[in-house]
Amino acid sequence: MPGRFAAAALLLPSMFWICLWRDWPFWPCGFVLLPLALPRRGMPLFSAASSRMGWLPGALAAAMGVLALVFRSAVSLQYYPVLISLLFLCLFAGSLAQEQSIVERLARRADPDLPPRGVRYTRRVTQAWCVFFVVNIALTLWSIGLGEKAWAIYSGCVSYLLMGGMFAGEWLIRRHVMREAPHG
Repeated sequence: MPGRFAAAALLLPSMFWICLWRDWPFWPCGFVLLPLALPRRGMPLFSAASSRMGWLPGALAAAMGVLALVFRSAVSLQYYPVLISLLFLCLFAGSLAQEQSIVERLARRADPDLPPRGVRYTRRVTQAWCVFFVVNIALTLWSIGLGEKAWAIYSGCVSYLLMGGMFAGEWLIRRHVMREAPHG
């Protein structure tokens, strides 16, 4: 499901610019969010994951699309990037309450014998991503207040550049940390 959410997060700001360029209204782009409520192939609607509220993000996204279509207003579509950042914040923050953070789980795919220093580092990276998502939510909400063009620039470009910068910076730092960390 994350792939569908990410595709919609990239598609909506791009579609805004197309609509602006063609002088079309933006609210019909609500159709983009409707398929997010559908279960994935091979995942029954009432599976164990669905019963644990796994269906909620897709339902919320689809509701945003429905609101845009019913009220012929793009306002609800502008809150979709907020929903995505909020979902990632919950995912990353929730993993901090578990034995392994999400970043540690990802790191262990490449290095199953992660040293204690690496474990501490991955926990810090998970915390840093939580801060990133909080800031991204705040900036996205701020950009909504500035108008559709400011929102599209931030949500469709700036936020992805910031995320890419964080990925690249973390990768460089991780190489340094792991080089210095002794493997047991």
